[in-house]
Amino acid sequence: MPNRREFLRWTALGGLSVVTGPPGAAARSQARPNILWIVVEDMSCDFGYQGQKLVRTPHVDRLAREGAVFSNAYVTAPVCSPSRSAMITGMYQTTIGAHHHRSSRGTVKLHLPASIKLVPEMFNAAGYYTCNTNIQYKRPGKTDYNFVYDDKTLYDGPDWSGRKTDQPFFAQIQLRGGKLRNGAGWYEELKANSERLITADQVTLPPYYPDDPVFREDWAAYLNSVQYTDREVGLILERLRKEKLLENTVIVFLTDHGISQARGKQFLYDEGAKVPFIVWAPGRIPAGTVRDELIAHIDMAATSLHFAGIEIPEYMQSRPLFGPQARPREYVVSARDRCDETVDRIRSVRQGRFKYIRNFYPRRPYLQPCAYKDHKPFMGRCRELHAAGQLNAVQSLHLAETRPEEELYDLKSDPWEIHNLAGCSEHAEKLRQMRAILAHWIIETDDRGRFPEPDAVFDSDMKIYIDRQRKAGRTEYADEVQQNVRLMKQWKAEGR
Repeated sequence: MPNRREFLRWTALGGLSVVTGPPGAAARSQARPNILWIVVEDMSCDFGYQGQKLVRTPHVDRLAREGAVFSNAYVTAPVCSPSRSAMITGMYQTTIGAHHHRSSRGTVKLHLPASIKLVPEMFNAAGYYTCNTNIQYKRPGKTDYNFVYDDKTLYDGPDWSGRKTDQPFFAQIQLRGGKLRNGAGWYEELKANSERLITADQVTLPPYYPDDPVFREDWAAYLNSVQYTDREVGLILERLRKEKLLENTVIVFLTDHGISQARGKQFLYDEGAKVPFIVWAPGRIPAGTVRDELIAHIDMAATSLHFAGIEIPEYMQSRPLFGPQARPREYVVSARDRCDETVDRIRSVRQGRFKYIRNFYPRRPYLQPCAYKDHKPFMGRCRELHAAGQLNAVQSLHLAETRPEEELYDLKSDPWEIHNLAGCSEHAEKLRQMRAILAHWIIETDDRGRFPEPDAVFDSDMKIYIDRQRKAGRTEYADEVQQNVRLMKQWKAEGR
């Protein structure tokens, strides 16, 4: 991983410094595999192959059975746009300045250094047909990158049907995943094509959520969305089979972050940051492999370049998971920064059995006002139960008005991350080690979150965000965002 000085030197050269990919692979154009990313929104580790007994996910389970499962995969950001900005560059979003959710939508834009190429650009330069779509294959799929890019030239088309004969493709298929809970229509389709549906009474909730009908209904809908996602994966595999593309296609299956729940999306506990990650590459990797080493979701970038025989840029923080260049990570770091109007900065380090979390705004509540999450039905219910004194100590953890500056969890004995060991004398040395790892990572990767976002950037983004809500007729929502913006500014002025 380059340090700050090396990174600046590479970007100043204005070109790609590269290391060699698989010998001779780039020359064998017809032998080069197609590369397909299946990227699912808002979904945690709840597939059948991961031990979730309520769901039926035969197609994803097949990918796991015939491919390589990475059981300790973490996103570098637990929210859509920073996560996607990282995956499409193979860089930490904090290094390239894309760490604030949906930044660059205002008048102040983020431009990447000329030397940093997006993954589709690298594939296109190598002769691949590049595409980004959804399950209907009729329109472009979600990008959500927090920087300026040319959306008219980045992808050749929504899907691979427009490519030349024998031209390999690099494709992304974006699936709605957990966001299906916000819509309608899919549920009836699932009922017509599934043997059974999951009901609220079958759900076992994590211990940090109240055993309440609102939470149960939401989790049942979420688990059914897992089943529906599996059905979509089956349709993708069937199309590839019919087009005789399946055996020469490398598939990477993952989610962009965890479930949108109170302690999930936007936070660095495993519910929000740990994701499914499967590489399916028939004839290229051993089937049925389960690998427990720590990986970052950005590692899909270098891994894909490896399989295609494309040279991997030296500046890229992504690491290939296969081949002679594969290097295991000693730890993984995840980061959460501003999400829409809600200002925050949290960092986590996972090493071995331990997870360390640093809260840089300890005087603020975990659940700061955030219009996006506060409009979820479970959020209102959670606050209501808390105000009525109906939550136990564990269920109340995330509703504290302040938070510890540091959190330390032993994931082997405490997989739910509810017993903070940061204040325990017997774990003082581990705490110091993890603190040092994070401090080193912040400097080594040039974590730009250590510098407060300029008011001009925040104000510009918020103006566009609020204006769009008003234009869409969501006046009450816009007013709520505006009120939250004022509170963020007040807390900043108070030094909170």
